[in-house]
Amino acid sequence: MSDKNSFSWELYNNAPIVGIVRGVSINVIRDIVNAYLKAGLHTIEITMNTAGATDIISILRSEFHNLNVGAGTVCNMEHYDMAVGSGAQFIVTPIIDEAVILKSVGQNIPIFTGAFSPTEIYKAWSLGASAVKIFPATQLGTQFIKDISAPLNEIKLLPTGGVTLENVKSFFEAGVFGVGMGSSLFDKKLIEEKNFIGLAEYFRKVKLQTQVK
Repeated sequence: MSDKNSFSWELYNNAPIVGIVRGVSINVIRDIVNAYLKAGLHTIEITMNTAGATDIISILRSEFHNLNVGAGTVCNMEHYDMAVGSGAQFIVTPIIDEAVILKSVGQNIPIFTGAFSPTEIYKAWSLGASAVKIFPATQLGTQFIKDISAPLNEIKLLPTGGVTLENVKSFFEAGVFGVGMGSSLFDKKLIEEKNFIGLAEYFRKVKLQTQVK
């Protein structure tokens, strides 16, 4: 997948974090992304319920070539078509929508599908999800990941919701494929203060926690 329009698994694997951006304006997003890349993070998701989401995706795609730009909160085919039409390189869903998964798989676009129970997790994987987004992971914790991974050890798990700087390492020690992080990654105070040097430093701290030997 050397095509510059394709999702780069190499960039993702260097820092297996999907940064979830919700409700941020394009004026601020460029500074956030510069800090993100400076810290060695490369995969970012713009949720479709963000105002101007498709415009933000298009702009990021055209301006940042070493960034995986995806669309999140994709719950139906309308959202899917809008996301892909704006240049999204990967899709993230909070739920299982079979039509969306099958279309994404058919178009060779990575999709991280939301699931919660063992049955949902297995179904999402069977339909062709690139990884299964365990959502919300807030109440489940790492023991759930370990329990699920015993019988379903071939499934790539991406817990999202409740992953923080303090616990992210424990998720990787439990064997996850990656994590999704939103407000716990994009520190609101640092962004409001326009402290993008501090933000880059914070991103670096989080990235370090993912490097489990």
